[in-house]
Amino acid sequence: MRYTIILVFYLLLFISCQPQQQAAGEEEDIPVKAVDIDLDKILKRGQINVAVDNSSTSYFIYKGEIMGFEYELLKMLEDYFQIKLNMIVQPSIQEAFKMLNKGEVDIVAFPLTINRKRQKIVAFTDHYITLRHMLVQRKPANWRQMKLHEIEKTLIRNQVDLIGKEVHVLHSSAYIDALEALSEQIGGDIIIKEEDPALDTEQIIKKVADGEYDYSVADENIARVNRVYYPILDVETPVSFPRRIAWAVRKTSPQLLDTLNYAIRALKKDGTIRIIYNKYFGSELVKKRFRSEYVSFTEGKLSPYDDLLKKYAGKLGWDWRLLAAMVYQESHFDPHSESWAGAVGLLQMMPATAKAHGITDRTDPEQSLRGGTEYLLWLEKLWQDKVTDPEEQLKFILASYNVGPGHVLDARALARKYGANPDKWEDVKEYLLKLSQRKYYQDPVVKVGYARGSEPVKYVDEIMQRYERYKQLIEE
Repeated sequence: MRYTIILVFYLLLFISCQPQQQAAGEEEDIPVKAVDIDLDKILKRGQINVAVDNSSTSYFIYKGEIMGFEYELLKMLEDYFQIKLNMIVQPSIQEAFKMLNKGEVDIVAFPLTINRKRQKIVAFTDHYITLRHMLVQRKPANWRQMKLHEIEKTLIRNQVDLIGKEVHVLHSSAYIDALEALSEQIGGDIIIKEEDPALDTEQIIKKVADGEYDYSVADENIARVNRVYYPILDVETPVSFPRRIAWAVRKTSPQLLDTLNYAIRALKKDGTIRIIYNKYFGSELVKKRFRSEYVSFTEGKLSPYDDLLKKYAGKLGWDWRLLAAMVYQESHFDPHSESWAGAVGLLQMMPATAKAHGITDRTDPEQSLRGGTEYLLWLEKLWQDKVTDPEEQLKFILASYNVGPGHVLDARALARKYGANPDKWEDVKEYLLKLSQRKYYQDPVVKVGYARGSEPVKYVDEIMQRYERYKQLIEE
């Protein structure tokens, strides 16, 4: 029970780090009537659909690994429910709310400010964190040569000094509400410039850092993360009181809401939430990610071997991101990686396979990719007449690379014998799993014998899931 609670709690924690992209007037266009889909129907469907945003803290790739505050919590939710998680990148809160009430997603996993207007349309979980909106402003160009008190004189510390100033903010965001409320409180107009909907909070912050804009507003955690990347920024002046941050579900999903709330209430007491928070907002870790070229929100590279991956993916006729997902599964892009069985290199070639393909140095990235590609092409020829559907064929090739084609052929023979479809991976993988049971690995149709089928099944599933994530976050 404690483990389950922790899983969902982490989930909630993740949310606190996402840039707020919320609408002041967006709710007017959102259908008020929500479809009747709750947790029982979601579990029967076998998939939880979640709206997320692609940002430097919420959902991104770092050195080939899929990461993010929201993402990590959501994966824990996936483990908790033992159900597939289908993440849908949707940066617009307005569109995400529409998708929620139409039944296209079940959770809007954004760090949403709870307000009365939105409460008429969606149900909010218990808040898992409170955040202030902070003014993002720029220090003088020569700030490193200045004393602290000299820098302070150039910055807005008294919110009254924002009267008459232009502040650029995210389109249809809660920041607009905050600035309008602040204008009322200080008795003067702040000039609010609502940005193009195509821009996100972090892109607007960059414009401040580059000197294109003087002022913007961001959530406290997002502002501090970006200050690490842009030291010229100052983010110490609040423009709002702390606001409650939560996720949204449909008003017609009380079971799902109760489950999430149970976890939130229990896990708020657990210090692990701070550990996850620090993982994504601790300054040293943030510096490492922002300074790396292998992060999806900067250079968009996956590894030092992207050019080689594209070269050999071309020989295979694959999307290079698919080959990258496979290489990450094999070696985490470490050319010196060695398995317990003696497989070495980016594509974890065994000595006999390497020798057959003329590979003299399995730790050499190009040799490993060349040898692995040749073996994959051989497997493709093996399967091209047996499984004709390209998507299905790919899964048989991947499984064969992992466990050997003999075991996959055995599983296919069992599927045929027991009335399943030998050309469908979903059917065949069930018999691959059964090859660890005596009844099946001693069946007369089985030629190779025992196999620990869970490994190739997991191998294929994880590569395909990673490939889908790579497609979402890395340009082709």
